[in-house]
Amino acid sequence: MKEKTFKSLDEQIEILRGKGLVIADEDFAKEILLRENYFFLTGYRFLFMKSTTDRRFHTGTTFEELYSMFIFDRQIRNILFKNILVVENNLKSILSYVVSKNHGFKEKNYLNPNNFVHDSSRNRQINDLIHKMKRQININGKQHSATSHYLSNYGFIPLWIVVKVLSFGIVGELFTVLQYDDKKEIAEYFEIDIESLEEYLPILANYRNLCAHEDICYLNKSQTFINNTVYHNLLNIPKINGEYIYGKNDLFALIIILKRILDEPDFNLLLNELEYEISILNGKLHSISINKVLDEMGFPVNYQDLRRMK
Repeated sequence: MKEKTFKSLDEQIEILRGKGLVIADEDFAKEILLRENYFFLTGYRFLFMKSTTDRRFHTGTTFEELYSMFIFDRQIRNILFKNILVVENNLKSILSYVVSKNHGFKEKNYLNPNNFVHDSSRNRQINDLIHKMKRQININGKQHSATSHYLSNYGFIPLWIVVKVLSFGIVGELFTVLQYDDKKEIAEYFEIDIESLEEYLPILANYRNLCAHEDICYLNKSQTFINNTVYHNLLNIPKINGEYIYGKNDLFALIIILKRILDEPDFNLLLNELEYEISILNGKLHSISINKVLDEMGFPVNYQDLRRMK
């Protein structure tokens, strides 16, 4: 196995040049490499490679193009992250309201296994979930002013407060083990069916964590495929072997999820911001087409039409 060794900024420049990248301003390139990290920046090189076997850059690809792609991905992460946080807060608020109303709001209520789905095959999952909730409450409960206030003054933390210290993933899992009537009531607030909401929540949680940790976003693929929606049909997304080629487990699938869950004004603003960033990137690309980027993201060329669709 070849041993990895430290490379100076000058050596990093020479490696990139050796792969065909045009670097006109060395000082600028060194500043970016130092601040943003060679490894993370070159994670975007695949768009600009000649082929999967010829891993050199397309002729004429510049360092500025590579960096522009890096910045573009950061911008769309920021846009997606703030909107996923809206969904997370909405879910936590609605779920805590429904469960508190229907079953009670103290720990003995929302941590009581009898208040979850009555299915013996899910007993272990429910017990594990209760354990995880208790652990997060114990670890984080005293670190937030609201939770510590209730503990100090009332001796318990109501569910609408405790959701503050629960991760999106745990709240999403909590939804899946609620009784049917509770899930139905929560899903109706989002104007969506139970099955779709259960399908979407793990994907949203995954993207939330990806965005929070500045991982590459534009070409991320989810482990699960979302079901076909009316939007796949209305956008005339092409099919191969009967399956839509876009909007199933790619970034556009996330956009479809947000289209279904966000309020219309919030979604339209999200789409406007994405469209703006795509147009900015388009003006900075020279060696490849913006359509190549859109294809990797799973975006059909008419993605903007989502804005007018109900």
